[in-house]
Amino acid sequence: MSKVLFIRQENYEQTGIDAAILRAFEHFGGARNFISKGDRVLLKVNLVSGHDPERRVTTDPSIVRSVAKIVIESGGTPFIADSPGIDSFKNAAEKAGFMNIARELGIECHELADPVNLPVNDDADFRRIQVSRDVLESDKVINLAKLKTHGQMYLTMGVKNLFGCVPGRLKAGWHYNVGLNREKFASLLLDIYLGVKPSFTILDGVIGMHGDGPTSGDPYEFGIIGACVDALSMDFSLCKMLGGKLEDYPLYMAAKKRNLPQCESFASEIEGDIDSSHIFPGVKIPKTRSMRLMPNIPFFDRLMTSKPVHIPEKCIGCGRCAEICAAGALRHENKHLYFDYAKCIRCYCCHEMCPVKAIKFKESFLVKLVNMIS
Repeated sequence: MSKVLFIRQENYEQTGIDAAILRAFEHFGGARNFISKGDRVLLKVNLVSGHDPERRVTTDPSIVRSVAKIVIESGGTPFIADSPGIDSFKNAAEKAGFMNIARELGIECHELADPVNLPVNDDADFRRIQVSRDVLESDKVINLAKLKTHGQMYLTMGVKNLFGCVPGRLKAGWHYNVGLNREKFASLLLDIYLGVKPSFTILDGVIGMHGDGPTSGDPYEFGIIGACVDALSMDFSLCKMLGGKLEDYPLYMAAKKRNLPQCESFASEIEGDIDSSHIFPGVKIPKTRSMRLMPNIPFFDRLMTSKPVHIPEKCIGCGRCAEICAAGALRHENKHLYFDYAKCIRCYCCHEMCPVKAIKFKESFLVKLVNMIS
């Protein structure tokens, strides 16, 4: 079983980041254990949408720069890529600081596009998943994730970051097809992760996000960088460290259903500056649905799941929420949103893509009840 390394890192000062990233690679045998001369290496960043680094929505540029330089020094050719949900890639990557790194180091930075079928395991729940051709044609994938909470999936870390390998609007289609069943969506994430097989995962948890993540929450100074070959063990460990409940974490429940060994042994795999008993104080994780209350039946799911609601005084009328809604459950008129909750699949993409936090979660009665007794 793969080990998980946590390194204390309190800020994004480049010298400190460089030392931490070098330590991470050396802990696992050195960069050349992952990168061979001539390798084309995809640096899969977290670029859900265009935000300044200070918002802590995206992978910090200092980490991307450090990893890219190590790949170059090891004889590889890195390129930075992701597929934002709705924004123009060029504009989003410029705002997040990735284009500047590409210019500085003379490397590519482009969108993950051109969908092709992903080879999946025999036990995969989903037989036909399309990811960007760049993912399959790269010699290595290094996964550069961000530590954040997530309204739909509880947390987004190493495994969830690879959903960005699915090009553009195909992601919205998956949200619609999977619907309200979060464990089924988590199973899709597992299939993508096991199919992509990233060589190495580095998690930016120096300053992450809690509350209404993955884009509308608040910065939280976790002060760590995570590194691993197996992101499942890291994600499960962090769920506990963040004060979360594994039975409320859809990714863990989907992995447990498959009897994956990481579900049993993750706590013993922690090395570095903190151990599995560490708890980050006061982390707010969205409790938009109880995974345990009722079976995944659409009628019950809508009763037990928080719904997105509009905050008119914050709205700027950009219309991104209605544009991203795969279910066609939103109508936007003159800075007013009209939700058709019978159609709404509670994917919270509208909340995720709102640039001004004008959509929030309204807890259902059953969610409030479960949260009170949990």
